Amino acid sequence: MFRSRGLRVTPQRHAIFRALTHATDHHTAEGVYAAVCTELPMISLRTVYQTLNDLSAMGELSALNLGTGSTRFDPNLEPHHHLVCDVCGGIEDLPHEFPHVLLPTYVAERFTVSATEIVFRGRCANCGPHAHQVAAAERHTQRATQPWIPSDQHRSRNQTEAASEE
Repeated sequence: MFRSRGLRVTPQRHAIFRALTHATDHHTAEGVYAAVCTELPMISLRTVYQTLNDLSAMGELSALNLGTGSTRFDPNLEPHHHLVCDVCGGIEDLPHEFPHVLLPTYVAERFTVSATEIVFRGRCANCGPHAHQVAAAERHTQRATQPWIPSDQHRSRNQTEAASEE
């Protein structure tokens, strides 16, 4: 693949391609770098970025900007959509078609669609219940740090504040 495009097949490119071939997730360049460093400790992050961009330009993987903070690289070239977790940033492929997703007529008259990519955002199964527990714990902590005021004193304090505002 590299040779057919006039690029040398280097150990670095080969290791990066191997790391992506066995990947089932959407790595960042830093994630690919960490995976390849165990095999090639002298590889640079710049080399990883350049190789990923070369592979993307060759159509061997997709560079995705899904709002997770870093470009993700997707080796799955089949048409698919994505699920993105708002809590952990995890990304999952969704190999499903949505034939009823169409442009409004007034837009379709001036725009030709070549591909549709849908990103569903929400909480993954691992973060859904956990995120709810974290929010409950934060509310409990806030209550625990506030001084306790008996309800009759709380009412009289509010009445005093209201009277002083008049």
